[in-house]
Amino acid sequence: MGNWHDLNAQIRTYIQQGQILQHAAFDQVRREALIKLHEVTGRNTIIYYSGWLQKMDLQRSHGRDFSIHDGDKNGFMAVIHRLDRSKGLDLLLHTPGGDLAATESLVDYLHAKFADIRVVVPQIAMSAGTMIACAANRILMGDQSSLGPIDPQIGGLPAHGILEEFEQAAKEIAQDPSRIPLWQPIIAKYTPSLIGECMKATHMSQEIVATWLENRMFQGQRGAKSKAKKVVEELGDHAITKSHARHISKAKAQAIGLVIESLEAKGADDLQEAVLTVHHACVHTLSSTPALKIIENHMGSAFIEQVMVPSGN
Repeated sequence: MGNWHDLNAQIRTYIQQGQILQHAAFDQVRREALIKLHEVTGRNTIIYYSGWLQKMDLQRSHGRDFSIHDGDKNGFMAVIHRLDRSKGLDLLLHTPGGDLAATESLVDYLHAKFADIRVVVPQIAMSAGTMIACAANRILMGDQSSLGPIDPQIGGLPAHGILEEFEQAAKEIAQDPSRIPLWQPIIAKYTPSLIGECMKATHMSQEIVATWLENRMFQGQRGAKSKAKKVVEELGDHAITKSHARHISKAKAQAIGLVIESLEAKGADDLQEAVLTVHHACVHTLSSTPALKIIENHMGSAFIEQVMVPSGN
């Protein structure tokens, strides 16, 4: 039942039969899908799903809520409690990214709890979501899956881009002082401390991802440090990625050195079906209920953030 229409039919059946309330029908289908995925893998399964794509009209008023933030750790604490951690973790990620410090703290917590982590990206895990993927032992992706650059954002702007702009301004002004009036309105929009913040954030993101890669994904491998450095350069250099929103495919992720498992691998049909069923069930929930973020395990423990939208919106 991996496709969108079959899941939609199942949800409608539950509602029409009057077995459960409308919002509960979405929960029921999603939880059935999570149980099935756990049965296929035999591993602990947790979803971390943001509804930023389904509720784009709420970005202005609830932007932070869709992103990774410190409050998410409460959700992970709730869903990890009582799991048999010896079975490892499959973490299904669907997120635009978020706060760098919160991401580091969350990864440290996951590392403390699980010796083996596989991050599963059914569709998109961007920015800090990609950083979490890089902190795993391996990443499971499909042909439709995408990671993204890890260059940090400062005030919604790429830190690398800001630094490049300042460097370009300094270079042109040094060569030709008459260009000062052209650059002045551009530079004036930045606060005096911004360059320092950009430099620190850029260094921090690259440093912690390199450490995670060395200690997890490339642990015990010859040349682990150089492999981690190559990945960080490919994902963290704005001059290479060009855009913070750039999508990095499964093939590209493999090419830069990440340890990638394929959803389309021979013999993985049941796994692919189970993963995509969970994904579509989550998207149904985020599209049709007040839920804006879901953290949930295969045992039915959930931490769901919701937004109350006035009727008529």
